[in-house]
Amino acid sequence: MPLSLGLRDEENERINNILNKLMELVYVPGGMSTPHAEQLLAQMGLSVESIAEMSNDDLNSHVVKFHFDFANMEKLADMLATIPSFKEKAVSLYNFIQTESRMFSFDIFNKINNLNK
Repeated sequence: MPLSLGLRDEENERINNILNKLMELVYVPGGMSTPHAEQLLAQMGLSVESIAEMSNDDLNSHVVKFHFDFANMEKLADMLATIPSFKEKAVSLYNFIQTESRMFSFDIFNKINNLNK
């Protein structure tokens, strides 16, 4: 069911807050493997295990289904890029953003290039 503009803004703000909290945990040793990180991911219908098991296309579909805007998709990709085992998923999500947003971003392009080195 499509969200109205007001609900979409509220949902994006909620997702944005969750991602900001997760980004703080990423830089703490063992941060993503803590119960707090799992609880935050669960609020977006994810877990570290589910991310690992998802195909790149499934992850892209998941963020669309959960109404992530492109800025929040990029934040999620930024977070995934900091975890060595999730770099491929980050690249896929960045590419998805570039394609679906129909706007070319040099910032995202550079992030993709840096991950592919």
